[in-house]
Amino acid sequence: MTNSQTPLLSLKDIVTKVNTGTANEVNILNGLNLDVYDGDFITVLGSNGAGKSTLFNTISGELPVDSGTIHLRDRDITHMTVEKRTAFLARVFQDPKMGTAPRMTVAENLLLASQRGQRRTLRLRRLKSQLPHFKELTDTMDGNGLSQRLNTATENLSGGQRQALSFLMATEQRPDLLLLDEHTAALDPKTSDQLMTQTNQRVTQEHLTCLMITHHLDDALKYGNRLIVLDQGQVKFDVRDDKKSQLTKEQLLGFFDIIE
Repeated sequence: MTNSQTPLLSLKDIVTKVNTGTANEVNILNGLNLDVYDGDFITVLGSNGAGKSTLFNTISGELPVDSGTIHLRDRDITHMTVEKRTAFLARVFQDPKMGTAPRMTVAENLLLASQRGQRRTLRLRRLKSQLPHFKELTDTMDGNGLSQRLNTATENLSGGQRQALSFLMATEQRPDLLLLDEHTAALDPKTSDQLMTQTNQRVTQEHLTCLMITHHLDDALKYGNRLIVLDQGQVKFDVRDDKKSQLTKEQLLGFFDIIE
């Protein structure tokens, strides 16, 4: 696949190891190469141990790379800290409890998210003046009642409401890169479908650049403009646009032994 654009994110020859220096040393990412372009919505597939979560942890800075480089546009971020990467990167995890402050209200969590990447100073938080915006924002998550719970502590929300809040917090400041780490996997099928629909709408309307790990082949085929499959720490299959839209579930299963 070729693309004349300059990549937004470029991973070159990435090696990420575990148990380094021991008899159990293993390469989880094994010379991985991946270019991500502005506006890409990439669904990420792979069997257990293929390197999906390690890829996300490497991009986010949670895991250091043993060799290779990571560039965001023309900037080398290979050794940048997790904290500095939050200025341009946001992530939603599988567990609805991650990504929100449980004892803070929905509105307070959204206010915190609205200040992502800004220099922290002592100042009035101006929460009340932001409530109309937060009401409008939560109204976009149709049907889950989140907009009626702005003053509710996050720990008292349902799993679906909490995950919807996590997603809104991650996208409030329109990050350069959004990582969705099986963000619907812990939800019941109806709530999962609802959040996926809302995810697709927001990613598409805001023209966000997004990578989404999923084990659901139907979601991987339905959503996004691009699909990649990881195996043994490398990208073994990469398809986009018209070729992706023509891909069938049977073809994908035949190409790679993935158990849904």
